[in-house]
Amino acid sequence: MGNEILKIDVQGISVPVIFEEDKRLPIVSMQVVFQNGGSVSNVKHAGLARAVAKMYGEGTKTLGSTAFAEQLEAKAIHISAHAGGETFVFELSCLKEHFPQALEALISLLNDPNLTQDALDQVKTVTLGEIQRKSTDFDYVAERALKGLLFKNTVLAQSPIGTAESVTAISLEEIEAFAKESIVSSRAICVIGGDVSRDEANTSITALLSGLEKGKEAVLPYFSVNPKVEEEIIRKKTEQAYVYFGSPFNMKTGDEEYYKARVAIFILGSSGFGSRLMEEIRVKKGLAYSAYARVHVNRSHAFFSGYLQTKLESQDEARKSVNEVIKEFVDKGVSQDELDQAKKFLLGSEPLRVETLSQRLSRTFMDYYNGAPLDNAQRELDKIEVLELDDLNRFITKHKEILNLSYAIVTQ
Repeated sequence: MGNEILKIDVQGISVPVIFEEDKRLPIVSMQVVFQNGGSVSNVKHAGLARAVAKMYGEGTKTLGSTAFAEQLEAKAIHISAHAGGETFVFELSCLKEHFPQALEALISLLNDPNLTQDALDQVKTVTLGEIQRKSTDFDYVAERALKGLLFKNTVLAQSPIGTAESVTAISLEEIEAFAKESIVSSRAICVIGGDVSRDEANTSITALLSGLEKGKEAVLPYFSVNPKVEEEIIRKKTEQAYVYFGSPFNMKTGDEEYYKARVAIFILGSSGFGSRLMEEIRVKKGLAYSAYARVHVNRSHAFFSGYLQTKLESQDEARKSVNEVIKEFVDKGVSQDELDQAKKFLLGSEPLRVETLSQRLSRTFMDYYNGAPLDNAQRELDKIEVLELDDLNRFITKHKEILNLSYAIVTQ
């Protein structure tokens, strides 16, 4: 076993294919990822990319949603579409014996999607209900408000789901135009693995993409974090406060020091119990039920963020403690014991991250997508294993930008 990158010629385009043959189970897993087709493309209406993905969930125009779903269910075939932040993805999984039928169904979906007004009305109804439910999910409300502060006046400030107004305004013509522009072979990266040979992968992907328009590649925009520190207080009928915080993080994909960021943020806030934030804010002071922080380094943006939930009367003290913990972290760095414990966990838990075919394929895709070598995960672990305390602390104290914290708080 082992992932590799194949190149398949489709319509004169060299389409990259991430491939792993694994015959231990009689299953096939496939993804077709279209670059620059996610929510960053929602220039006109928030929620457009997600609405398009939901439309592909309505089956083909020939069969309709019910008959198409029954056809898949009869052979335990899973096909779905979803819009991420930067990509638009179709997924397929099935037993090896049913792969020809699954592939035929996915080809039909790509070439004959049910882009009709009735399907759009159904998608809008379901989405509007989801938006209504999300309005009482205060973690969601606070997180979206924080994104609005950090990426003010950009598409990243919008909800990927959209608002009631933006979803209602989406027209069938806009759905069709988005699909025509985004679901094209020039933007495709394919992922396939399982009980399938290279020749089968080659033939399948060629058949899958040959019916699509060649289209045009698109340049993914980059969004910088708003440099101004801001705060938004959202008043709701709630029995606790939801405190979300975030700041710039000066790093881009491909940065050679990313492994240091993994270790640093693990110690600060992403390791659960034992992290600085959890120990200081929950264990020692009893100010929060939970407290986490992490960094997000994507091709289109990067930032630092965290959150906690606390009693209404404790929200100001909890917020003050967050500032104090992060400031001490940046000013003084970490201890040798903290570094040793982080190494032990990150190195020891590695086998759990590559247990399944899906995990391995997903990891290889992300490395390829971000321009990293296929053995990037092992290279990072090798660097983490020999990381010295002084080197890590120099890295931490260099990133003072994370002290510029904006807050979005849902409270009574």
